[in-house]
Amino acid sequence: MEKSLFFKWLAPLFSRTITSWSEILNGKDGDEPKYLFKQYLGKVFSIDLTWASLNGNGRSVAADVVALDASVPLKRRASISTVKGDVPKIGMKKRKSEREMQDLQTLQATNQNGSRTSQILAKLFADPLAVTRGVYERLEFMFLEGLSTGFTETNDDNNEGVSIRIDYGVVDKNVAIIKWTNPSSNPINDLTALIDARSANGYGSTYMFMDRFAFNNFRNKQSVKDLYSASIGYNGANAPTPNLEQVNNALTNNGMPQIIMVDRSVNIEKNGIITAVKPWATGAVVITDTLDLGDVVWSDLVEKNNPSKEVLYASADDYILVSTWHTNDPFSELVSSQALALPVINNVNGITILDSDNSEGPDVDAGVDKNATGATTTQTGTATGKNGRTIASQLWTIISSPAGATPTLSNATTLTVGIAAMSVNGEYVLQLAATDSDGNVSADQVTITRTGV
Repeated sequence: MEKSLFFKWLAPLFSRTITSWSEILNGKDGDEPKYLFKQYLGKVFSIDLTWASLNGNGRSVAADVVALDASVPLKRRASISTVKGDVPKIGMKKRKSEREMQDLQTLQATNQNGSRTSQILAKLFADPLAVTRGVYERLEFMFLEGLSTGFTETNDDNNEGVSIRIDYGVVDKNVAIIKWTNPSSNPINDLTALIDARSANGYGSTYMFMDRFAFNNFRNKQSVKDLYSASIGYNGANAPTPNLEQVNNALTNNGMPQIIMVDRSVNIEKNGIITAVKPWATGAVVITDTLDLGDVVWSDLVEKNNPSKEVLYASADDYILVSTWHTNDPFSELVSSQALALPVINNVNGITILDSDNSEGPDVDAGVDKNATGATTTQTGTATGKNGRTIASQLWTIISSPAGATPTLSNATTLTVGIAAMSVNGEYVLQLAATDSDGNVSADQVTITRTGV
């Protein structure tokens, strides 16, 4: 490891260029595409190279009214969940070949009047900027995959290093499976039920992240067209299909979450082959009441505190260490980026993940919405596996019920469920979920409206 052959060119500008370029990507300047993880995550330094998902920090609680001279009650702080692990190392390297270095030296030799300075600097800084961006791309991949699925993992398909899986601890009750690919689906009813269920648990529903696949299925459904038509006073026979802005205006007018479109690809290089991969799970819809979704948890690299004398260093965003040096065997210039960093999603109890695609899951039908005049009734659904798969299990659950009601289920693991204690008039939303022999899961919901109390 020796000092770069182009040290005199790089040294005066290396640190400043890497820093200023990272500021552009942070949204401070320029026209570069902005990273979503930078928009929705903060930064937290880890002193012990570990991360933990902070839960419970998404809900505010009311202060208590107390008498004069009385002690105020102690409220619990947001708790650190048991979901935690080690911060992984991220990095990549680029090498300039002997031919590329020869071209650079030729440019230097013919740069007597400075006419080729810009060309030389562009070639010299292409690799440092590329490896810096490479760390951002991996963090973007992990964030979007994690937000849309509840976990992120590296495997042979998307990584050349070690395989890891980061599970953020999203519980099953916060994952809903409703197929908006079904022509008869009703996304507005689905959203209303999810919003009511979240509200009952103390969470608002302000934002809704989704990809283009989910959005197109959403906006083409009749219930969405009807909502839009009503918002603009359209009474024609054929309701128009709204665009994103029009959908969001209609949703806002009806107290529903705003859609944030996620349409992002990340290039993955493996064995010299570059493939564009969409980290957001196809059809995933994520509902949240905040855009403060977590933090990039990072630690210092050992090399940062123990630098080599022959290596030129620069830092980006505190946690990325960029370095460049020269080797004689093989004769080449190398640039690398390294980071101990991980996007961590906090307050997962306040996040609902909806799978609106689920093309491999079984066909599930919870039955037809109906009215009930008594406190008890039954509901029968159907579940059929696809492509020769069989149904391994099914389960009915209560998604929402009127305030003051405490309904119960019987035979919840069969296709015909019994519902009792519907003691309050209103809508009782049930969900039938089925798992096939390959572990694919689908679900459907039904509304039973109690009257006559």
